[in-house]
Amino acid sequence: MRAVIFANGILSQTLSVRSLLKPDDLLIAADGGAAHMQGLNLLPKAAVGDFDSLDAESLNALENAGVKIFQFPIKKDLTDLELALQYVQTQGIREVVILGALGHRWDQTMANLLLPAAAAYADLDIRLVDGSQEMTLVRTGQTLKLDGQAGDTLSLIPLAGDASGITTQGLEYPLERETLSFGNTRGISNALLGDSASVSVEKGMLLCVLIHAGK
Repeated sequence: MRAVIFANGILSQTLSVRSLLKPDDLLIAADGGAAHMQGLNLLPKAAVGDFDSLDAESLNALENAGVKIFQFPIKKDLTDLELALQYVQTQGIREVVILGALGHRWDQTMANLLLPAAAAYADLDIRLVDGSQEMTLVRTGQTLKLDGQAGDTLSLIPLAGDASGITTQGLEYPLERETLSFGNTRGISNALLGDSASVSVEKGMLLCVLIHAGK
């Protein structure tokens, strides 16, 4: 099973969202993400957050529809999205897709982009999707396989320091056990040569941003 979390940011290209979903996905609303789901006529299995972005009528409607509600105080240490990730962990699910994670607030957007890098979620395979763009983290000793088409853009961004021993396959500018330095832009705007590619890292952490040209 896979979990799909709808966050409260901007949901781009809503018409393509349904094509991402699978029949057995566990759908979760992180606070105001429930409104995105309502607009798509989707019902979450669970809704998590303090619900300061969702009116009481909508929250009651979810509860009456049998949705599991996990409400937290507004004054809390974790964002609604992180609380949703913790709920996913309690369900024993490893693969997670997050929609609506980006928005107008840079602080929230940055926090959401970096959330997969937290040690607490190293056991999760997290992918953030925003329209034609998707973001995935590659950690020490891991290999990420990517599906796309020739001409798709792939950027590799080191997090938490330099990433070394990077080897890629299927990219216009290949890397063979090379290092990308933290804060350096060398890994930006590579491109897929065909319908698949791979990125492996011996040490460090890479945020991989894939932009599909045909979407």
